[in-house]
Amino acid sequence: MKKYYFILSILMLTSNLIFAQSEKEKTQQTVNKNVIKGHIYFLTDDLLRGRETGTSENKIAASYLANVLRGYGAKPNPLTGTYYQDVILKKTEAPISFAVSLNNMDRKDAIALVPAKLDFNGRGIYVGHGLEEDYKDLDVKGKLVVLLSGNSKNNELRTAFGLTSQKTDLAKEAGAIGIVEMVSNGEDDWSAIAHHFNADKLENIKKNDTLERSNDIPYVWIKESGGVPSDLKIGQEIAVKLEINAPKETEVHSQNVIGIIEGTDPKLKNEYIIYSAHYDHVGIGEPDATGDTIYNGARDNAVGTTTVLSVAENLSKHPTKRSALFILFTGEEKGLLGSSYYTENPVLPLKQMVYCFNSDNGGYNDTSIATIVGLERTTANKNIKQAAKEFGLTAIDDPAPEQNLFDRSDNVNFAKKGIPAPTYSLGFRSFDGEVTKYYHQAGDEAESLDYEYLLKFFQSYVLSARLIANDPKTPFWISGDKYENAGKALYIE
Repeated sequence: MKKYYFILSILMLTSNLIFAQSEKEKTQQTVNKNVIKGHIYFLTDDLLRGRETGTSENKIAASYLANVLRGYGAKPNPLTGTYYQDVILKKTEAPISFAVSLNNMDRKDAIALVPAKLDFNGRGIYVGHGLEEDYKDLDVKGKLVVLLSGNSKNNELRTAFGLTSQKTDLAKEAGAIGIVEMVSNGEDDWSAIAHHFNADKLENIKKNDTLERSNDIPYVWIKESGGVPSDLKIGQEIAVKLEINAPKETEVHSQNVIGIIEGTDPKLKNEYIIYSAHYDHVGIGEPDATGDTIYNGARDNAVGTTTVLSVAENLSKHPTKRSALFILFTGEEKGLLGSSYYTENPVLPLKQMVYCFNSDNGGYNDTSIATIVGLERTTANKNIKQAAKEFGLTAIDDPAPEQNLFDRSDNVNFAKKGIPAPTYSLGFRSFDGEVTKYYHQAGDEAESLDYEYLLKFFQSYVLSARLIANDPKTPFWISGDKYENAGKALYIE
């Protein structure tokens, strides 16, 4: 009898090993370099002109993705019967007329953060950093205020931008009619920011929202390359001229692309893993040294989009126990618009979504790793690490927490709802020149990618997906995580 149990144990162990091997083999059967290249080269073709949200070229990309999912046999959006979810956005066109001068000097390096209509030529009031204490004993009602970027401790652009809403509210409460903010930091980032804010803007239309924005006041940044004058005192008057025409606002229709593959387990198929990425990019921009103006977005985010297509192809041939929901988002580059819209208008109940495996990229500088932003924040970390190891990569967590990357991609909108949601990215150990020379640059082309590395990267993602979707234990947040309570509220209540 003991001999029988010994043999049975050996057979069970062998069976488990075979199963582990078969998961890798199933991955290898569908993920291949030529298919990867085919998707990436199409999405980054110059004919798509950078896939900017709201353009016809963005719609061509959406059609391509929808038909790839259709070809794999994925089921469509259950609410529409198509592979699309319409996303209606508000477009605010860049002001045709925009001029600003300070102390009778025209400022060409200016950015209209909020391009509300104003024609002002008079005396502005200097209010320091424009924070609450700076308005004490000042009367700025009906006047334009001039202020410093950031706060007394930090004037980095990220901090400065993060304070703009607060400064706007304070200026409005004080009765100011406009804001001009002097920026003396962020020289290297100025051109990218100017391109973004001086271009047309898109935003989600909220319920009961209209295209009227009569309560907005203009908010303008001007670059002070030589530093802000040191002799300015709070309450001092400054000659200011600011002309901004009324921005034209219209509706724009874009699409999230959606597909579903049902799971095989009678119980676990009611749990869904979301596989997501954004397919839009930034469109046409400033020419680079070669004169190229098309920002093709190979790394950001044709690579991420192709991870989702790769797992869709794999699961169409080898479905997992849990079901799969594939979502390819529009509008990420405009402020995570597609994912924000989706989480407020899900096509299936959010409480059935037990994990969101997002993929987004800036670039890579280490082809021995895959960088997963939020790796150690969910219990699926072991599955991801194992899968990467199987294909010769090491999975690491976010090496640049100061960049706040977790909250800068579509995953964060799902995390806010309580759904565990890391972002799977190309291998980087720091935001050095090898990353930034491609991030939102015209040189981010398909031919600049290392496809030997990408093959391992895609295989690791797909195997991770398989291991998570077949794991008997449902993934969740690590105890104490910022979003753990949101997860408990979603799944328990």
